[in-house]
Amino acid sequence: MGGPLHGVRVIELAGIGALPFASLKLADMGAEVTRVDRCADVPTDPQPQPHNFWDRGRRSIAADLKKPGGVETVLRLAQTADVFLESFRPGVVERLGVGPDEVLGRNPRIVYGRLTGWGQTGPLARVAGHSLNYEALTGVLRAIGPRGGPPVPLLNVLGDFAGGGLQLAYGVVCALLEAKNSGRGQVIDAAMTEGVMSLAAPFYAMHESGMHGDALGENLFDGGAPFYNVYETKDGKYVSVAPIEEHFWELFLAKVGLDPAALPARHDRDHWSEVREKLAAIFLGRTRDEWCTALEGTDACFAPVLTFSEARQHPHHRARGTFVDGGDMPEMIPTPRLSRTPGDPGTSPGWPGADTDAVLRERGFGVEEIAALRSEGAIA
Repeated sequence: MGGPLHGVRVIELAGIGALPFASLKLADMGAEVTRVDRCADVPTDPQPQPHNFWDRGRRSIAADLKKPGGVETVLRLAQTADVFLESFRPGVVERLGVGPDEVLGRNPRIVYGRLTGWGQTGPLARVAGHSLNYEALTGVLRAIGPRGGPPVPLLNVLGDFAGGGLQLAYGVVCALLEAKNSGRGQVIDAAMTEGVMSLAAPFYAMHESGMHGDALGENLFDGGAPFYNVYETKDGKYVSVAPIEEHFWELFLAKVGLDPAALPARHDRDHWSEVREKLAAIFLGRTRDEWCTALEGTDACFAPVLTFSEARQHPHHRARGTFVDGGDMPEMIPTPRLSRTPGDPGTSPGWPGADTDAVLRERGFGVEEIAALRSEGAIA
């Protein structure tokens, strides 16, 4: 059997970062994704591209949405699709003629997913931005950083991928389930700012209750607690420890050679810095690998802090087959793992526009019609 989304057709207007991550998650679970690339992105000398994590599980057509024929081509594809995805600034797709009104007018059952940083409405809706800006406006960026230092950029995991792409994919699946019962599609307004804020909802609650303060590096989960922290080792590498519960904490202390009776009460924040300093001195006494030998695989809630390359080779990930072997680029398997209808990484398009003719023929376009569209520059 195919993945759980087998039979779901998705049209993706090519975007960057967050949007292809959303369609990737859908494709990994069996959706048939067709990406609409720009004609200008079709190479003059097309060469097969290596299998690519960003592109996998979809095909590519090239259309010029500034030409009536290109717009009509995309609208006809939408007539037989279940999902339509775009990540332009508010108002752009409407000007191009492929906005929600046009697409739902052709196919009232379609789920129209819109992904932006700030959302479709509000004073910032049409302003440019990137993941770091969206994280900053939520309060999350301000909450992560070293004691006495500035907030730290978080790659773009929270804004683009978790708060953006993953949130959009979740919204699509929810809307598809509803459409199955109602027979009606709807529009998804996925704002990365709101996606990040939803991920941080427990911390908003902790802040309101007084459990999490505004000072950096002085709270339970931000490096303030000695039992939820990262420590440097003798060889300049790092380990993570997180024995939050009392019985795990006692086991951890026994493993590192500290007597709990000689330490302040674990939740006495006034003495956290004292305990952190003791642990920091202890971890500097051995290399990271030596600490792995002593602590990894126990209930001390320990893990080495790895680089991306090291993570690929870690025995746990290798045992579970977490990474796809033999590819041109490091890729993870589709997650989460489903027992009966697991996902499949799928293949990548050969190049932007490589599948134009095949996709259009499958959707009922005739050979002469395709040739006419190409001659007017509507497709490439």
